[in-house]
Amino acid sequence: MMEVPRVGHSISSPTSPCEDMMKNLSLDAIQLCEREGNKSLDSGIAEMEELPVPQNIKISNITCDSFKICWDMDSRSKERITHYFIDLNKKENKNANKFKHKDVPTKLVAKAVPLPMTVRGHWFLSPRTEYTVAVQTASKQGDGDYAVSEWSEINEFCTADYSTVHLTQLMEKAEVIAGRMLRFSVFYRNQHKEYFDHAREAQNNKMLPSVKDNSGSHGSPISGKLEGIFFSCNTEFNTGKPPQDSPYGRYRYQLPAEALFSPKTNLYFGDFYCMYTAYHYVILVIAPQGSPGDDFCKQRLPALDIANNRFMTCSEDEDGQLVFHHAQDLILEVIYTDPVDLSLGTVAEISGHQLMSLSTVNAKKDPSCKTCNISVGR
Repeated sequence: MMEVPRVGHSISSPTSPCEDMMKNLSLDAIQLCEREGNKSLDSGIAEMEELPVPQNIKISNITCDSFKICWDMDSRSKERITHYFIDLNKKENKNANKFKHKDVPTKLVAKAVPLPMTVRGHWFLSPRTEYTVAVQTASKQGDGDYAVSEWSEINEFCTADYSTVHLTQLMEKAEVIAGRMLRFSVFYRNQHKEYFDHAREAQNNKMLPSVKDNSGSHGSPISGKLEGIFFSCNTEFNTGKPPQDSPYGRYRYQLPAEALFSPKTNLYFGDFYCMYTAYHYVILVIAPQGSPGDDFCKQRLPALDIANNRFMTCSEDEDGQLVFHHAQDLILEVIYTDPVDLSLGTVAEISGHQLMSLSTVNAKKDPSCKTCNISVGR
């Protein structure tokens, strides 16, 4: 396995991750051809008829920030190959066929190692993203120039979501800033009055799970896939009660915490993110044991001990009563994966304001925040 250096993006930067590896490769030497069946006409790369064109490209072992690539080659002049040039582009890039330093951030150069070769790099691969890839073989000449083959056909693939390993890294970063635990007794959900009217009239008095939006980390495996209902549990430290303001609507459904969270449920860590502000959010998932939501999370998310974790706990006191605590310094977004009957709680209008600016609906994560990002695709 090898990591392939980045070429064509910040190549002049003193902090470029490929600078040391690429110190003998000038920018002129990698101004490759347009991939339209022609060989390079760049003055820094010579033509060589004998170099084989990669055929039947295969992509495998795809993760959120790596993939394996291999291909077939004619044995003709195979021994003369010293390097591979890999053209990697996000699929939505309409100029993918042009090699221009200012437009394309992911031209890769690798020494000719045995195939398959692992391409890994969080600075140019993002999770859950479609890419195109094409390959050229090259032979480095004595004067430092390169002879190259024609480009291979273009192949497409999509990177994967964060794995549980990546999510565990996110979770560990969230634990650092979670703060002390405060007691709470209710879960609540704010919406517009029409939402609750519809639940009563058209959904048999129930709130039904819906697919989670794309807020948070781009690589989160629950975005656009997990079905659930969002709740909050944060309290104001001076009152111990839920805040009277909300971004989501003036009507609040509130129910006892034990109605959703108990030893009969499992708890999972889902995400950690911020939205270019000082506030940090953690998404937790509560799933009744054995439910479809539980099965989904078991395969994709780190499980938490409901009685002993840094985010939200359910434990028994000396009298055998359930007590609940939440982390003070994080805003918790709790997803419950089953329908919830409105009869379990009450709906009332809040006295505070509707703070739309704090809404996290489809919110994009700040990729530059050192607190809530890990060294994989954002």
